[in-house]
Formats: sequence, C-alpha cells, structure tokens
Amino acid sequence: MTKDLTRFKSLFAVAVALLLAPGAAFGLHSTEPNRATAVKSHRKSIHHRRLRWNPMFRPSHDSLLRQNEEINRVDLPRIQDDDELEALKASNALVPIRESVTVKIDRRLDPARRYCRPWTRDFVEDLSQAYYKQFHAQIQVNSAVRTVMVQRKLRRHNRNAAPAEGDTASSHLAGVTVDLQRRGMSKQQVRFVQRYLFYLRELGLVEPEEERRHWCFHVMVFDRYTDWRQSQTVFPRVPVQDTEVAITGSN
Repeated sequence: MTKDLTRFKSLFAVAVALLLAPGAAFGLHSTEPNRATAVKSHRKSIHHRRLRWNPMFRPSHDSLLRQNEEINRVDLPRIQDDDELEALKASNALVPIRESVTVKIDRRLDPARRYCRPWTRDFVEDLSQAYYKQFHAQIQVNSAVRTVMVQRKLRRHNRNAAPAEGDTASSHLAGVTVDLQRRGMSKQQVRFVQRYLFYLRELGLVEPEEERRHWCFHVMVFDRYTDWRQSQTVFPRVPVQDTEVAITGSN
C-alpha cells in the first residue's frame, strides 16, 4: 500500500510539472513571444505595406523622356548655376511661388529656389484653390526650380533622384516642375489630386509622377497650360468628379 501511494505521488508530481512547464501540452502556451512567429508577422506587415503602394502615376523611364522632350520642344534651358537662376528671376522668366490661404511652402526649401515658370505657378494656384474648396486644407510645395549644381549634390545623397544631364535629366532644372506633399493626405485627398492630375494629363497639360521615397506628387506642367487656362474662364477648370469613371476604367 505504501509502495503504491509513493508511486502515485511520483506520477502526480510529474503531471503537475508538465502542466506548469512553459509551452507545455494540453493547450498551455508560453507568454513569451515566439521569435519565428514575430519575424513572420513582421514580414507579412511589410508585404501589406508594399501592396498598399499602388500609385496611379508610377515613376518611369518613359515619363522622364517625355518630360525632357517637352522641355526641348519649348527650348527651355537647364539652369546650370545660381548666376543663371538669378538672371531668369530678374527677367521674370521665373516667378515666385506665393504662399496664401491655399498654398504653403516647406520651410526646408531654400527661399532662393521657391520659383518656377509662370504657367507652373498658375497650375499650383488653380489646384490649391480647388483642393481648399473641397477640404479646407492647403497644398504644400516641397520643391520647385533646381540648378544642375543642386541636382548633382542631391544625387550624392539620393540615388533615386533623376540625373542632372541627359535625356532623363530632372525637369526641375527647367523650372517647369513642382513637388507637392502627398504624405499626410487622407485617401480621399489623394484620390482628389489623382483625379485632378488625370484629367490634365489626358489633355496633354501635365506629366505627373508619384514618388514613393518622398511621398510627393512630382508634376511637370506644359507651357500650353496658360492658353488652356484662359479658355476655361466661363466653366470650372477641372471637372474633378466627372473623371471618376474614366480613372476607374484605366486601372
């Protein structure tokens, strides 16, 4: 009898030890995180973030070629240095981007480079007014004209930046392009800007890209935007809501 009792106590102790052990069977699990599971979850999260990046205007080599072809067509110079930049400002070939209730400028942007071509400024002001009317929020300009010297320096720190020379050189060098802040916009706000740009692109007035690294809308504006704008004085310039069906069909 004593022998059986001793055996029973021994088996009971083993059972208790198994039940209380970390990661034991019978549905008990350790409260410590499983490293393999954590790594798998992290990778899955990264995968989902990549899936969410689905821009309407994906940057491409062909887009850079189109931008440079347009600059060549108008015979605009690529601004080499600060001396050329200041000369273009003095002749009003480049005009200042104006801050207002609808437009703000990234404080990190050098005041000397808060300039662009007149038709590009018209575009910024038209878009910002439509955006403000819809959301009571400002459009932010992150970048505008650049010189070749500035673009070369940028390339040293950002290999994704467009070259300073050649057929795919940055269109910022001609003062026709602005980068507009995309980060922080709601899905509805992003969609609004995409519809706006889609309509103008179909008219051959802009060449847009959505940059992932800096989360901005890179928009090159063609010089014929001025003539088109003047023809829109009677009607709304961009029928944003009417482009929804066309955009949906293009995706």
